[in-house]
Amino acid sequence: MELLCEPKTQLGWSHWYDESTPVRLGASSCLLGEMVRYDGGHCRDEFVTEMLGPLVQWVSICPEMGIGMGTPRPTIRLSEDSGQVRLVESRSGVDHTEAMESYTRKKLEQVGPAQLDGYVVKKNSPTCGLQRIAVYKGEMKSHKRGVGLFTNILCSDYPDLPVEEDGRLNDARLRESFVEQIFCRNRWRRLVDSGLTRGKLVEFHTAHKLQLRAHDERAYRKLGLLVGSAGTFPDQELFDSYGREFLKCIAIPASTGRHINVMHHAMGYFKEVLPSAVKHHLLDTIEEYRSGHLPLIVPLSLLAFNAHQHQIDYLLGQVYFDPYPREWMLRNHA
Repeated sequence: MELLCEPKTQLGWSHWYDESTPVRLGASSCLLGEMVRYDGGHCRDEFVTEMLGPLVQWVSICPEMGIGMGTPRPTIRLSEDSGQVRLVESRSGVDHTEAMESYTRKKLEQVGPAQLDGYVVKKNSPTCGLQRIAVYKGEMKSHKRGVGLFTNILCSDYPDLPVEEDGRLNDARLRESFVEQIFCRNRWRRLVDSGLTRGKLVEFHTAHKLQLRAHDERAYRKLGLLVGSAGTFPDQELFDSYGREFLKCIAIPASTGRHINVMHHAMGYFKEVLPSAVKHHLLDTIEEYRSGHLPLIVPLSLLAFNAHQHQIDYLLGQVYFDPYPREWMLRNHA
């Protein structure tokens, strides 16, 4: 009797995910609902706690509490003095700059940002804000826009760590980009922790080819050359270079044009198997996405469905079609 093999399934994010190495994110404590704000309240963020929460291990940090300011506490702000930006109390002028810098570096060394997959900071905070933080000269706001003191050190000392603030995560494209980065970083971190080999590197790179091309074609080609050069220099040097370039590529936002190029490339794998009418329907759907009439999820779902139907091994192995939990609907915006 002939045995029928079960069809292969899509090897998306869950294939690479391991609960023993969860997505690990740093976060401003107030965003997690902790009562640590200057007024004794919190700024609990629903996206952070409800959507990301079930799959994320949080590292909660409140810099103000960390330097012993307590709650409630005096308000603080960034103030420019002799060309330097200081962290001072708004009314008394008490300077917390050195204490905050010392605490931040010690705390980050303790946390180990290399073992984080990203960080979510609080907007408008003079310690945690990512951008457009008011900087004062005396009692007047200057035209200069600053970065919170804690976040400035975090981004300067760990430039490859994905960092976003809660306000910017309300933007659908920025939210999708951040989530994609943290899951990519988690996959890479898990691969390294499990004992990276040349064979595993080739498997990882192959699975991410379409995803990389959606972010930057030039970086994708550079990574391909790195993988192809295996054996010409020490493995650890190869792995370090690949990881650095991989994360740098994923940090470049994917664009509509590059998504379309990737989908047209994927269409090439159906050349001999799809009826003409189905091909035209797929191409029409891609054009509808280009025009903004359909969200990305529609053409991608059709491509993934046909990959299943015709068991196109290469496409079934691409993380691009399923890079993070689909129920979050991050590709559903037009």
